[in-house]
Amino acid sequence: MPLSSHRRLAVSATLITALAAGVAPATSAFAASGAPAAAKTPAVPAPDMDGVVAALNSAMTNGAPGAMARFVGPDGVRSRTVGVQDRVSGAPMDIHSRFRIGSVSKTFSTVVLLQLVEEGKLQLDTPVNTYLPGLLPDDRITVRHLLTHRSGLADYTNAMFEHTVPGFEAVRNRVFSYQELVDLSLSEPRTTQPGVSYQYSNANFVVVGMLIEELTGRPVADAYERRIFKPLKLTKTSYVHPDTRIKGAHVRGYLHPDEEGGALVDSTEQTVSWAQSAGAVISSPADLNTFTSALMRGRLLSPVMMEAMTTVTPTDAANTRFYGLGLRRYDLSCGTRVYGHTGTVQGFYTYSFSTRDGRRSLSAMANTSNHGAANTALGGTLESAFCGKKPAPAASSRAAASPTARDLTSLPAERDLPERH
Repeated sequence: MPLSSHRRLAVSATLITALAAGVAPATSAFAASGAPAAAKTPAVPAPDMDGVVAALNSAMTNGAPGAMARFVGPDGVRSRTVGVQDRVSGAPMDIHSRFRIGSVSKTFSTVVLLQLVEEGKLQLDTPVNTYLPGLLPDDRITVRHLLTHRSGLADYTNAMFEHTVPGFEAVRNRVFSYQELVDLSLSEPRTTQPGVSYQYSNANFVVVGMLIEELTGRPVADAYERRIFKPLKLTKTSYVHPDTRIKGAHVRGYLHPDEEGGALVDSTEQTVSWAQSAGAVISSPADLNTFTSALMRGRLLSPVMMEAMTTVTPTDAANTRFYGLGLRRYDLSCGTRVYGHTGTVQGFYTYSFSTRDGRRSLSAMANTSNHGAANTALGGTLESAFCGKKPAPAASSRAAASPTARDLTSLPAERDLPERH
């Protein structure tokens, strides 16, 4: 269901007031809901595509059979690929191929839920149990707590994938109900009191899927299709749960076992039922660029909802990584802020980010997982794409002016799933 410009701005005054009152940022993403005035926009550095390739090659050095990245900016599209997308056939990585995007799916789910907020079907600071009576053991857990990973609901995937390959094989073809996944989470102690601290948990977005289906009366796949895929013409993006196949030209994913030096496991075919609305979307580099850019440009949500979504709090002591509503913000070494999400699903690492004005976006993927060094290396594509070539160390005055900004490659990648390497 595409949102017209008129409809996006026609949110009731009551709803706007209520939402604005509920948004009290610990770290404000930007001063106003619109992009900065064009006259004051600093010069945009040209992407360092050699640096992007170096990051992709580093992901391969650290265990990925192949990797790719696609950058869209004022000067057009630039893409790079390395390695193979199929170890058996030897087919080279193809920038047009589809793959599993893992937790980037959380941003899609958030967009749908925030559209429902705009339509008056729920409110961010209302308890989840208001809409799903009796689901959670604590009436203090709100919708906002789910979207910000501050509910305290345990991440059931920690136990599910304690042993990476056996855990995966146990669920590869299994079909879970949402309730079964929530029950797995509730069988474990909660990690924090509601609203107290950020604790990443896939259980939060399982409940988000339940809310979407309860409020629309339709499967979450239908909501994605009508509200995002079709309006943005994302022809290579789909949600096929519980089908195990990736239709059309696609990348094969390879999972590292916990044992160092063990044979890679082809993990391409699976239901991803253990994640569903937390991580089961399939997409392509071009579609991810389109999605993140359109989101940041306000094509999917009203200014009020974008303000809420991009209001963030820190997720690490380095104070360079943050989380809003189903959205990460990374502060790069050059001072550029990018918004999007990372994704991990067995056999695939994904980064999908855009600048706040939507003018520049990057999507990158490496076809492996359970090998954190490859994930960290892939994150280096962000620095090269958005910051350009690094200045010589002696001339690095920009870094000195921003002491909290650090190159992402100096920090371990954030984990969406437990990893043993």
